[in-house]
Amino acid sequence: MSPLPPVSPLPGVSALPPVPALSALPSACARPGPDPVLPLPGPGREAALRPATTVRGVTAGALGADVVLPCLNEAESLPGVLARLPAGYRAIVVDNGSTDDTVAVASAAGATVVHEARRGYGAAVHAGVLAATADYVCVLDADGSLPPEVLPDLVAEVAAGRAEMAVGRRRPTGRGAMPWHARLGNALIAGLLRRRGVPVHDIAPVRAVRREALLALGVQDRAFGYPLELLLRAGSAGWRLHEMDVAYSPRTGGRSKVSGSVRGTARAVRDMSTVLAITR
Repeated sequence: MSPLPPVSPLPGVSALPPVPALSALPSACARPGPDPVLPLPGPGREAALRPATTVRGVTAGALGADVVLPCLNEAESLPGVLARLPAGYRAIVVDNGSTDDTVAVASAAGATVVHEARRGYGAAVHAGVLAATADYVCVLDADGSLPPEVLPDLVAEVAAGRAEMAVGRRRPTGRGAMPWHARLGNALIAGLLRRRGVPVHDIAPVRAVRREALLALGVQDRAFGYPLELLLRAGSAGWRLHEMDVAYSPRTGGRSKVSGSVRGTARAVRDMSTVLAITR
């Protein structure tokens, strides 16, 4: 497969070299195969259920935050996610045009509901961050694939001053949690991030950060490129990033808008490639 052509830059922005061909990736990523089941670190290999930890005198369970949950037709999985949020963590469900009972489910569970008419992951996240009022804000998928129990540990890293942003690195715990095309796209984007000096191995699917600092970064993308632009801007701003392994399970309901299909993954990679070309 030949390399993708360079994306036309915005005025005043130098073009980046072409995105490398997929054949240039390591062989472990270039050839699809069964989803790996990777062990999680720590006692009992249960990262999702580990007790609150203390980081530089800050007890993870003692801090609260607002949790932004971007949603598009997540009525099936949302109740379980909301029920597992730690005490002191307020749910802000951002409905991005759902046609199911997402809004009714969120309201019944006592979550704050925000409506964002503009379609796009980045648009939903940004609307949720604007609606947040806590000093710390977390972003979490509402599909049940990521454990809400890790949020206090992420917030504690930021509150302790060890990092400006704490992010999760997905570790699949069951076959089918991350299809081959999603693993391939993630490996490509993460590799390009490291080449740009951002030391991560995933695209921050779950994260914690101070709200005011996040808004000050000025992330502009309102589609699937949002998390990538966030990481690039954080790197350019000299932020310290803490990446933590988190359990990643098959979603508990509904259909993924990205990893659920090759088309969705390709659309996400396209959005992210555009962000790479215009963000310095």
